[in-house]
Amino acid sequence: MHCGVAVGCALATYDEPMVPGAAVVSRSTMLASSVSSAFLPSAVTVRAAATTLSVVIPTYRRERILIETIDALRALPVAPDEILIVDQTERHEATTVAALDERVASGAVRCLHLDTPSIPRAMNQGLLHARGEVVLFLDDDLLPDATLIAAHRAAHAAHPGALIAGRVLQPWHEGKAVPDAPFSFACTVPQDVTEFMGGNFSVARAAALALGGFDENFVKVAYRFEAEFAHRWRVAGHTIRFQPLATIHHLKVAAGGTRAHGLLLTTMAPAHSVGTYYFALRTMAPLRCLAEYLWRPFRSVATRHHLRRPWWIIPSFIAELRGAAWALRLNRHGPRLLVGSATGGHERG
Repeated sequence: MHCGVAVGCALATYDEPMVPGAAVVSRSTMLASSVSSAFLPSAVTVRAAATTLSVVIPTYRRERILIETIDALRALPVAPDEILIVDQTERHEATTVAALDERVASGAVRCLHLDTPSIPRAMNQGLLHARGEVVLFLDDDLLPDATLIAAHRAAHAAHPGALIAGRVLQPWHEGKAVPDAPFSFACTVPQDVTEFMGGNFSVARAAALALGGFDENFVKVAYRFEAEFAHRWRVAGHTIRFQPLATIHHLKVAAGGTRAHGLLLTTMAPAHSVGTYYFALRTMAPLRCLAEYLWRPFRSVATRHHLRRPWWIIPSFIAELRGAAWALRLNRHGPRLLVGSATGGHERG
């Protein structure tokens, strides 16, 4: 069993300044910023920290971009204490296998393989196998800003017990000024929020495990699994803090990940819709949940896409009905949360 190399133990301290400038840089500048400390804001200083941080990356059917994401994280001026890959890919390309084996052998990463793809299960196994006191979950197709790890660490020091939601810049944000109101996960103002995005957030490992981790009844695309965890997190008395200095650039690669389940607007399968209905059953009052069940199928087809392509109305409506029925079946036996110790995966090496 290979362990992730301890490649950094530092903490940025600051008074939560806004991200300098709202305009977003080009991809070439993004890559430079991910490997150069010159891009650290002047308000950020680095000092030793006692808290250890593990990066966990669930991945599914990603090849070269996965290796590039790993290498970008390893090159950060303040790096994580370990990088744990939770790989659900059935069979990688030979070049990806060789690249992963090389990084595992060098101690740069640890790699856990799961036989059945599931976003919440992969994240639960990441929680169980991670060695850090704080676990930072990241997407497998991203470029990190130089401040990513330092900002997550500093935010936990400034807001003990909070879940830290990082900033996520999508491809359509690049090169544009992102408004700070209404709130979005691309804005630049630190603040308390009610949810988080699953591709860039950090949480105290012990606190997440105490809640039972992530509900594995969120199947396929697992839409709204973050919102359900956020609901339990807040009900337990915890807070969620948005920290824009903890920025990733999400590359939204077309192949692999949730895209392996098809596109929401062009499928009759319930992979996308089931999570919404299950979330309603788990978190909403009965009357509100009933309203969601009654109106969402109609809302789902009241889009410009369906107006321009009316032949997708019936398939989309069927997908919603199938998702609603599937959610009822999943909810019948209650949530599937973590119980016991690390199970169900084997570590490469």
